Amino acid sequence: MLRLIVLLLVPVLILAAGSAAAGAPGLRFEVSFPADLSSMPLDGRVLLMIATSDDPEPRFRINDGPDTQQVFGIDVESLSPGEPAVIDGGVPGYPLHALAEVAAGDYWVQGLLHRYETFHRADGHTVKLPMDRGEGQHWNRAPGNLYSIPRKVRIDPAAGGVIRVVLDQQIPPITPPADTPYIKHVTITSDLLSAFWGRPMELGACVLLPHGFDEHPDARFPLIVNHGHFPRTFSGFREQPPEKDLEPEYSERFKLEGYNLIQQEHAYRFYKEWIGPDFPRFVIIEVQHANPYYDDSYAVNSANLGPYGDAIMKELIPFVEKKFRCIGEGWARFTYGGSTGGWEALAVQIMYPDDFNGCFAACPDPIDFRAYTIVDIYDDGNAYYSGEEWKRTPRPGRRDGHGRVVATLQQVNQRELVLGTHSRSGDQWDIWEAVYSPVGDDGYPRRIWDKRTGEIDHAVAEYWRENYDLRHILERDWKTLGPKLVGKIHIYCGTMDNYYLNNAVALMKEFLEGTTDPCYDGLVDFGHGAEHCWNGDHERPNALSRLRYHQMYVPTIMQRIRETAPPGADLTSWRY
Repeated sequence: MLRLIVLLLVPVLILAAGSAAAGAPGLRFEVSFPADLSSMPLDGRVLLMIATSDDPEPRFRINDGPDTQQVFGIDVESLSPGEPAVIDGGVPGYPLHALAEVAAGDYWVQGLLHRYETFHRADGHTVKLPMDRGEGQHWNRAPGNLYSIPRKVRIDPAAGGVIRVVLDQQIPPITPPADTPYIKHVTITSDLLSAFWGRPMELGACVLLPHGFDEHPDARFPLIVNHGHFPRTFSGFREQPPEKDLEPEYSERFKLEGYNLIQQEHAYRFYKEWIGPDFPRFVIIEVQHANPYYDDSYAVNSANLGPYGDAIMKELIPFVEKKFRCIGEGWARFTYGGSTGGWEALAVQIMYPDDFNGCFAACPDPIDFRAYTIVDIYDDGNAYYSGEEWKRTPRPGRRDGHGRVVATLQQVNQRELVLGTHSRSGDQWDIWEAVYSPVGDDGYPRRIWDKRTGEIDHAVAEYWRENYDLRHILERDWKTLGPKLVGKIHIYCGTMDNYYLNNAVALMKEFLEGTTDPCYDGLVDFGHGAEHCWNGDHERPNALSRLRYHQMYVPTIMQRIRETAPPGADLTSWRY
């Protein structure tokens, strides 16, 4: 006979069955939401987290590191209030694959529904995706998502039974950041993206204004575009001194105590440099282009994401340049970024060669798909393993600064698949797929490889090569592209990049330094032993140099302007 156990008067109920020997059904979780949170059926991904503690909440503890907790996921369509989504032995999980693998014990359980919206795209496909709601495409803190308070329960797969989880909480909207004398926030509705997605789509920018902007109404300024992950506001700039009573936080990555204080100190130092008498007066923007697949679009046109490249270049940047009195010409426009932003900076320089006068790409995402981190998507048959017959060796997906593997490539992709099918995890490998792949028959991105087995689809790889392999595009089109890019390409990477991005940079260096007609006249530089986000600073450790992106490339930019500005160009109004 089943018996009802109420735990702490909260909406997590356990119906404990008899022993497995007595024929008990398999363990399952039933996840539902009440009508007072939504009277309408909902689409999305139901996630169930199981953790050994609730500090922090389990929804914030799913990651690629050794401290990750357990998660299971299942798609739901038109899930009605009170109707249970069932997580049972057949639902995939990470890092354990199945519910039966969870050892019997007491755990903290939390459920969440990542809500999807239906899009009727201009290409004729109808897809269901999680629209960004101001959080930068993060399922665990997206406003409107439903979740439960973590509660401690007894789990025993061998005993079977039902554990009911009610999602009675809703993540609240995010308060927009306020403007300051130097930082402004602008948003436009993109006609190009709205037409593609079949609903209004916005682009935004966090704008850093030069000192003296209002006092010099006749000045017109060069524009620097900082690409990267979704910025809530302009990062690394602080108009007030560091907080005196700030409690120091330890950085596990850099092994530094009080790294949060170091960050505030450097942000305030940049502000002091920015307003100093000798600092060039620029406008710098950080682009906000979160979308239904990720926290940014990779700043290029894409079959699955739409014309983000053109929308940024032809709608957002002209709007910013007009509103904030920028020069608005290619010789006075530069771009930089790190990691995702590094790929974007190099990509927009290549795909819009006349619109920028230089790019500074630090630790860029793979820029040669023969080294798609650790995989050659053209020649390898399987992404997860090297070797085929007698020996199969797992490929690493992430390493620490000493070369020790933190996660395999299969484990990273397993996590993404649990968080979202059809490239909907909102994470790294899925967004590469969404940006680079052709559209599949179902309207979602075609897989570059089977997410479960790792088998590579070489037809998809060929599409990637011709459209997004930056080294291949340069080599293929150097006769026409090369003359437009002379002196503009600067690439930096650490030799111990945590995601093996240095492999593709090395291949790009080999090509660029072998070109003579014309010579690229740029720079590809490596930081010996440096980890991810090394930006070309040979004087400071990575923990500090990564806090200086905004001022790092200014001397090179100024030299480039002096050498390449056309006759009669405005070189004085912005040098007050």
